[in-house]
Amino acid sequence: MVTESVSNHDNLDKMSVKEILRGINEEDKTVPFAIEQSIPQIEVLIPEIVKRMKAGGRLFYIGAGTSGRLGIVDASECPPTYGVPFDMVIGIIAGGDGAIRKAVEFAEDDPEQAWKDLAEYNISELDTLIGIAASGRTPYVIGGLNKAREAGILTASISCNPGSELSVAAQYPIEVVVGPEFVTGSTRMKAGTAQKLVLNMISTSVMIQLGKVRGNKMVDMQMSNYKLVNRGITMIMNELGISREEAEVLLENHGSVRGAIDSYRSGKGQS
Repeated sequence: MVTESVSNHDNLDKMSVKEILRGINEEDKTVPFAIEQSIPQIEVLIPEIVKRMKAGGRLFYIGAGTSGRLGIVDASECPPTYGVPFDMVIGIIAGGDGAIRKAVEFAEDDPEQAWKDLAEYNISELDTLIGIAASGRTPYVIGGLNKAREAGILTASISCNPGSELSVAAQYPIEVVVGPEFVTGSTRMKAGTAQKLVLNMISTSVMIQLGKVRGNKMVDMQMSNYKLVNRGITMIMNELGISREEAEVLLENHGSVRGAIDSYRSGKGQS
């Protein structure tokens, strides 16, 4: 079990702050290289997710502890970033929403509960389920994937141990073997970073493939604060070569960067 193996660093409690920070940083530097080895596993998954989402499907993440929280973070950031409905990418954590802030004892040990949680969303064959577990042995996640696969739902996994039970349960396993943690067994560190980066890659790739990015711009982002409104105005100015005042009017009239740009280019201008 690579994620549980002994740290490459000893006597952490006797290190200076500088030594601790440098040691953590040294370990963190290895994460992107581990992910690089997993890109082929991620690459084959993306078109399958996109195909289902274009047909009206959703993307689900399930996990426990840190893994569950990371799934929820990624899911919750898709609507403001890409303007998609809040029920298009859904993160579920063992123990329910209360476990986001406070650990729920033994919640991850029930292999039946994930499917019950997913059933509340009427998960179907159009949807995709990604199970996240650094160890690859969390019963909640494995049980959810097994049930989903039996129901004909596309399944994938993200783990940090090779050949785990979770990988066996998933049709599209993604294994990012980051090695021992700086603090032995503390998988919120390198393993958590790896999972976050892979989730970024999956959701970003999917949203680009769904047409939610134009060029390199988030043309469907929600204008939920002044910073994003200003960003939207700047995007419109740069894309169309118009004044700030014109861009402000366009954004106010059409509510999105995409709407403003498309309207202007169709000849409707500020109507």
